[in-house]
Amino acid sequence: MADQQRHSVAGDAELISDPEEVARREASNGLRQVDQVNEMVEAYLQPDRPFNLRPSHLLTLNRIALDGLSAYAGNYRPASIEIKGSKHQPPGAHLVPEKVEELCDYVNQHLRDKSPVHLAAYVLWRLNWIHPFTDGNGRTARAVSYLVLCVAIGMRLPGTNTIPEQISKDRTSYYQALESADEAANRNQIDLNKIEAMLEGMLAEQLLTIHKAARESKHL
Repeated sequence: MADQQRHSVAGDAELISDPEEVARREASNGLRQVDQVNEMVEAYLQPDRPFNLRPSHLLTLNRIALDGLSAYAGNYRPASIEIKGSKHQPPGAHLVPEKVEELCDYVNQHLRDKSPVHLAAYVLWRLNWIHPFTDGNGRTARAVSYLVLCVAIGMRLPGTNTIPEQISKDRTSYYQALESADEAANRNQIDLNKIEAMLEGMLAEQLLTIHKAARESKHL
């Protein structure tokens, strides 16, 4: 079963070794990644900017997540990778570009006939399944999933406790949902029920913060 220890194990070229400096850099990069997602959402909500998910979106968001931390920031992994704490073995490095293209094609082909939650769930699972980067796969998957969710719904979602933030705070259900989808994929099935249910609950929690704010008294 997945647990809090699920993470990538690869021969990454780290640029910073001090744990405290790494934590500071990751936090700073995380804020920049959020800003980038918001900018992308706003851009693709314009009528003259039809949305198509492209590999460049994934590469850009990974580059921001790993900026100053890894020599492979914004590049596909050059070798095989292991996910510690998971039974899933990601595809070989030579298959990564093709698998990423397939992911993008699925989203673009189903923007009109699949629900936004389904598309976001698919991205969240499939990108983790491919594990295309040496590091930052989870951060990138959550960012791209949220981008697709917002664009597919047609708005920058309000609320302060966003879905990516909720996942980062408690990853147990997230890991379990990914493992469930991985097991279905081993049977040549796509079963995203657990991921979709998780995202629906988190979306409700995010939107609830707006409702709570509207009911609170503001004392000046």
